[in-house]
Amino acid sequence: MEPQPKLDPITENALRALKDIAVPSPVSWMPQTWGWLVVALALVTAVLLWCAIAYRRWRRNAYRREALKLLGEVAAAMGNPDTKEQAVNDLGELLKRTALAAWPREEVAATSGAEWVAFLEANGGYDVGEALRTFINGLEYQRGQPMTSALTDELAADARRWIERHHVSA
Repeated sequence: MEPQPKLDPITENALRALKDIAVPSPVSWMPQTWGWLVVALALVTAVLLWCAIAYRRWRRNAYRREALKLLGEVAAAMGNPDTKEQAVNDLGELLKRTALAAWPREEVAATSGAEWVAFLEANGGYDVGEALRTFINGLEYQRGQPMTSALTDELAADARRWIERHHVSA
């Protein structure tokens, strides 16, 4: 080991007088004035309220998500010639079950034919589509004609549009 060089006394005293660097205290998250605290609390309250409303809306539309999932299965079954007839019947049941989930039973359960089409149009806010109207009125089955794949595709699209867009009055 090498011996330490000898410092002159002035330098040695100057080095002993040095202090550590003073680090400022961390900045507080607490607002400096009450006004900012009120603004922060109002903002947190607004965000929590928005989250509660969004969650409530999400829960309220659970029946729609379930109906759309079932519609996907029904549409796939309508593409198969062996299950097409049953799937078309299931589609009518699915529309009725969707409406029963959103409206009182007395309003929906007994409707059929033109009255059911009028209900769908009144609550969907638009014309339900020719394929769905024909299906509901039962014209294809009354004549005993098989449904084409284009008609079943259009029927599934009309049903999807109604499930996604219908309006339930609160």
